[in-house]
Amino acid sequence: MPRFAAHLGWQFTEVPFLERFEAAAAVGFGAVEYPFPYAHPALELARRLADNGLVQASIMAPAGDWPAGERGIAAIPGREREFRDGLRRALDYAGALGARCLHVASGLVPQGVEPAACEALKRFRQRGGAVVLITNAPRPGAVVTKFLDRLGVPRGAYDAIVSSGDVTRAVMAARPGKAVFHIGPERDLPIFDGLDLTFVPYEKADYVVCTGLANDEVETAENYRDLLMQLQARRLFMVCGNPDLVVERGDKLVVCAGAVADLYAKLGGEVLYAGKPHRPIYDQALGATPRGGAIPLDRVLAIGDSIRTDLTGATDYGVDCLFVTAGIHAEQLGHRDAPDRAVLGKAFADAGIAPKYVTRRLVW
Repeated sequence: MPRFAAHLGWQFTEVPFLERFEAAAAVGFGAVEYPFPYAHPALELARRLADNGLVQASIMAPAGDWPAGERGIAAIPGREREFRDGLRRALDYAGALGARCLHVASGLVPQGVEPAACEALKRFRQRGGAVVLITNAPRPGAVVTKFLDRLGVPRGAYDAIVSSGDVTRAVMAARPGKAVFHIGPERDLPIFDGLDLTFVPYEKADYVVCTGLANDEVETAENYRDLLMQLQARRLFMVCGNPDLVVERGDKLVVCAGAVADLYAKLGGEVLYAGKPHRPIYDQALGATPRGGAIPLDRVLAIGDSIRTDLTGATDYGVDCLFVTAGIHAEQLGHRDAPDRAVLGKAFADAGIAPKYVTRRLVW
């Protein structure tokens, strides 16, 4: 007879993580699993298991930067020391929790780094230009910087990074002492580090922060409709930490927090979008330049591959846009290296906006 374990990363997400042990036991589960236990002390997790009569079915070894698309590091050249350190930590947790199964993910070859694009940005800076990378990643810019380091993006290619995580933190910092209900995976918790707030169930929350989906490999925004209706009934304000609807992860598209936030807005909820295409992230990006924002908008060029975020954001902010076709719209446009000009023109016409320039890839 088959036996099932509750996955606390995907199930019972309406309550904070440490409360999911009790929730799983209450509906009859005798075992639990979850991908990354390392945000909590092993002894605390062991106590939750014992208090609820649960068995730890398995755990996963540290697997790199999961939200950025990494799927393990065991087979990635140059990550050997990081893997050994992570494996030792995983074995310590497995022993403390009584887990008899350890999942070690091999990893994927990093994709998306364009040496020619990096070189173009470096040359632009060498000629006196300033480059600020803006991203809808719901993590602090310092975390994004470390990830780019691992991918081999040279720091000489940019002056600063501003993330939607940075903007989200600024919004939360302006609301000290408040109670927050978080929608998103455990891996996004660093966005809250050092802030004056408490995590609570939605029934007790002052507002909501959405950084993503609990399991963006299989879920869509529709999985959250019932929860969002309950949030809207309480008239809770939502901060969306990643306005993207989808993002490229390796060779596939996965759903982002923006899809959940858009559904909440359609249900009548109030949403503040912390990233592109909305103005706050562009204001913060210009302020991060060496000249501190003292740059005329007609001397600013936004570069990106998304009509909804990059092109729309540039247009609304009043700056020119260089649109890159070999990005998230590549399949829609026919081919990554040979886009269909008619399809491209229709996409711009349907959006009611057009970029100043178009290129297949960013090169000097």
